[in-house]
Parts: sequence; structure tokens; C-alpha cells
Amino acid sequence: MKFINLPVVLGASMFLMLATVLTACEVSGQKEDRDASTEKAAESVQIRVYAVERGGYYMTAKVLKSEEEWRRQLTAEQFYVTRKKGTEKPYANAWWNNHEKGLYRCVCCDLDLFSSDTKYESGTGWPSFWQPVAPENITAKPDNSLFVKRTEILCSRCDAHLGHVFDDGPKPTGLRYCMNSAALKFVKTR
Repeated sequence: MKFINLPVVLGASMFLMLATVLTACEVSGQKEDRDASTEKAAESVQIRVYAVERGGYYMTAKVLKSEEEWRRQLTAEQFYVTRKKGTEKPYANAWWNNHEKGLYRCVCCDLDLFSSDTKYESGTGWPSFWQPVAPENITAKPDNSLFVKRTEILCSRCDAHLGHVFDDGPKPTGLRYCMNSAALKFVKTR
């Protein structure tokens, strides 16, 4: 019969637990360092965007916030759609049937994205546009989730998920920017 050396087993177990805790603390510290350096890098990154009210382009810094900061700023649905790449229900959202004149801005960073002048009835239940206010204000990115090839549309300033673009829209572009109302803020114009 073999005997287990209890002090050796307990010592090894304690060593493994301590190593795990220290590693977790070190990784957490590295994450905080990465978050701080990422924020500084984002502040130094300038992008060129268009402002409708100014009638021209200007340079602005990328907006980068922690997940917790976005949670505090946004409603639960806005956070789900813009930060987690969610989709709201069709025909049950704020802007799909809006016919007022105005601008649609990013709900996260207030960047001008779409104009009511390019909004149209797509029959999808989501607000749809045939072009953004400027190509620089959005970023298109391949999206192969859900076993479908699509093109995701993001806000260029804060990387908020806005929706997707499809090539079944009206002239003159032939594009349908199918956006989530939860990602947009509507501002009336006169």
C-alpha cells in the first residue's frame, strides 16, 4: 500500500493556486496597460469626416471607450445593437417609418451618417438609405456570420455597428443601407 505524502500534495496544490492567482493578476494588469495605451493611440488617430451643418470635411479623433463606459452611456438595446453587433426587430423600431426631414447621426458619437433625402421605403421594416452623407463617415467590413456573406456598416469615428449594406437598392447607387434605428439618433432640420 502506498502512502500519499500529504504535506507535498498540499504544498503543490497551494503552489498551483498561488501561480494561478498571480498569473490572473498579471494578465489583468497587462489588460489595463493595453486599455490605456489603446486609448492613447485612438486619441492620436485622426480621421477625416463630413459634417452636414458645416458643409464640409474636418479632422476628428477616433472615439474609444471601455465596454463599461458604453453601457453607462447607452440604453440596453443601443448597447446590444452598436457594441455587440445585434439587430433590432423589424417594423418595431423608431425610424423605419419616419418621414420627417433631418439627419440620422450615430447614437454613440453623434457623427452625421445619413440624410432623410436618401431614405426610402425598402419594405424591410428597418430604415433604409441609398447612400451615406459621405463615404468617409462609415466603414464597410466583410461579415460572414450566420453563414451568409454580407457587408457590415460601422460608424467611422467610434466603430458602432449600424447595420448592413446590400446591392438591391434604388438608383442612382443600387445600394440599400439597412440600418438599425437603435444605432441612430434623428435630428430634425428645417
